[in-house]
Amino acid sequence: MELFLSVFFLIYTSAHLYVFLKARAALGFGISAGIPLAVFMLIMSVAPLLVFFSEKYHQDLMARLMSYIGYTWMGVLFLFVCIGGVVDLYHGIIYLISLVSHTKLSYLTPSAKTSFYTPLILALAMAIYGYFEARNVRTEKITINTAKLPHGMKRLKIVQISDVHIGLIVRKRRLKNIIDRVKEADPDILVSTGDLVDGQINGLSGLAELFKEIKPRYGKFAITGNHEFYAGIEHAMNFTRNAGFRVLRGEGITVKDVITVIGIDDQAGGPFRGFKAVSEKALLSPFTKGRFARLEKTGVYEQDTVSGFVEGKEQPVPAEFILVLRHRPIVDKESIGQFDLQLSGHTHKGQLFPFRLITKLSYIIDAGYLDLGGNSALYVNRGAGTWGPPMRLMSPPEITIIELNRL
Repeated sequence: MELFLSVFFLIYTSAHLYVFLKARAALGFGISAGIPLAVFMLIMSVAPLLVFFSEKYHQDLMARLMSYIGYTWMGVLFLFVCIGGVVDLYHGIIYLISLVSHTKLSYLTPSAKTSFYTPLILALAMAIYGYFEARNVRTEKITINTAKLPHGMKRLKIVQISDVHIGLIVRKRRLKNIIDRVKEADPDILVSTGDLVDGQINGLSGLAELFKEIKPRYGKFAITGNHEFYAGIEHAMNFTRNAGFRVLRGEGITVKDVITVIGIDDQAGGPFRGFKAVSEKALLSPFTKGRFARLEKTGVYEQDTVSGFVEGKEQPVPAEFILVLRHRPIVDKESIGQFDLQLSGHTHKGQLFPFRLITKLSYIIDAGYLDLGGNSALYVNRGAGTWGPPMRLMSPPEITIIELNRL
């Protein structure tokens, strides 16, 4: 965590310096204008810390004000740096061509003002678009055909939410929008794959109760994400349980002989008290060895056989569908074939487009459905909320409907 914060603030401070130098080159301001701008950028550089301490000492108004200003600025700043970097790259290419060809090509390069205003205008436009896109929650739907449903059950509907980040920015209005989408989906099971809460979750009274409006037939299940540990694991778990979720931390449960749900603690909890490190293979083992299969006509249970048949009786239906909940889209290769579907989140699909390149390189898949082979699959949810900047760009928020249809 300390290493992450050190790297983050180093990059963030450097980004502010880059923008300051770009502005000075374009506008040519002196010390009288430079000092106020430098002070503003210094305050924005430490805005995340100001938010943290304001929230810690229950200065809710200050925390919310600084979060909106600071994190909105963060989004604009990083978009500016990304676009400005492309402009600078173009400058560099033209400069190298002119050196190699011994030709003056300065007429092909934009002026300092153009190099500043173009990224600024584009960054502001993209940020405004991203602000509204972050509020437009989409419903994604996948259908999986399976024999692992009880006789007489044609369909089981699982709804997944992930990375809601309830806190200073995602409050009642945005949360209600997400919950309304979930209620419209009418789930049989609701799962939250981590980062339900954000920050230090102070002043969230009344928000957990909104989840109680959702009453799925087979329950609500949740796991920890990294932000549950950052927020304070006990407070986060109390909020999640008050919202009506059963929290699975390195454990599994078979729900009414219909489906088995396995929950794995996020690895960010390693340094924190209460972290439950469990081997995924060991966690799955009780649910995959010595399991029983239902016989469709008699309803009698017989031990699974290698052939899949029990002499003199109907062919048994395979054991329950195994659903693994894991915050990060990391797959234990030894477990492939031992579960049917893993649901994950965490990536936000980069949240702001340029960062999609990072998440795409970091995980086997950063959004959507992936067939892992061995009758196992992975689905990665883009997240319903936002972390940091209250905007999303080319990564709209989502809730996911997973419909299991009986073969």
